[in-house]
Amino acid sequence: MHASSLSTAESSDMAFSGPIYQNKRMIRDTNKKPSWTNPFDNKWLENWHKILAENVSETERKIQETRKSLEEVKEIGKQQQECKEKLVDKSLIEEVSEDEAIGEELDSFPPLTPQMMDEIEKALNGGQQLETLVDAFNITLTRKDIQTLKDMTWLNDEVINYYFNLLMERSKKVEPSIHIFNTFFYPRLLKVGHKGLARWTRKVDLFAVDLIMIPIHLGMHWCLAVVDNRNKTITYYDSLLGDNQQCTHALRDYLASEHLAKKSAPLDIQNWKLIVKKDIPEQLNGCDCGVFACKYAEYVSQDKPFDFDQSDMPYFRRRMIWEMINKTLL
Repeated sequence: MHASSLSTAESSDMAFSGPIYQNKRMIRDTNKKPSWTNPFDNKWLENWHKILAENVSETERKIQETRKSLEEVKEIGKQQQECKEKLVDKSLIEEVSEDEAIGEELDSFPPLTPQMMDEIEKALNGGQQLETLVDAFNITLTRKDIQTLKDMTWLNDEVINYYFNLLMERSKKVEPSIHIFNTFFYPRLLKVGHKGLARWTRKVDLFAVDLIMIPIHLGMHWCLAVVDNRNKTITYYDSLLGDNQQCTHALRDYLASEHLAKKSAPLDIQNWKLIVKKDIPEQLNGCDCGVFACKYAEYVSQDKPFDFDQSDMPYFRRRMIWEMINKTLL
């Protein structure tokens, strides 16, 4: 049968004899006069509004994070610019003879020459990460370790311990005399007490040195504790200006036990002061705590007042790289 032979009525019946057409938004009803109805009830709309609100909140959160990241980038740029102003160029170095007094500021911030900057760059990016760059004080530093001294990076235990050993090595030639404990001392002290640390001082008299320096690692934050036998103080330095009474009390109790074990006499702890320093250079980001702890120690080891701040951290990071690979402090 040809399509042309179908009646108009038959064609009309066939047009609606199949399944009713549906989509996600509208339904066609053939039982009554054709009309369009909205299938979305109030509950569906409420859920949809809730999803939209959550998406808006998430978008706002990401915008805030982006703004914060941009602010941190701007701060890094500002710090690097201020750091450059402290780096004396080659022409100035040539103008200053070895016999000239170069002033207090240059003593605190000795210039990094172009040659030194080349050494620093090579140490950071000149080869494989696991390549050994320096080995001293029973500590091996690889390029991966040195790279923790890049800007906006947390320092690891190896770098902290190596730097503190440089401080103790220098004290053999100049006063005050110091003894350092490594980064594993404090957590072990909290865990096992003085008895578990007896072997750590078999060859040293802690009360015969001027200063005892202990790097303090609090999981994701570095601080410094200093025992001053000259002034009978235990001082805690936190670049975020936090309090840690547990640390100062634990060190005081350790000293008392050590004195009793080595001197066969009690330590007069009543004359000792426990101090948490607040008038110190303050950290303004989330990654420079290790550098602050090292520089607190470096200044205290020379009885020098603090004259640095957050803007000096990029300079100190580069300087520390050069000092470590050359096994000497500037």
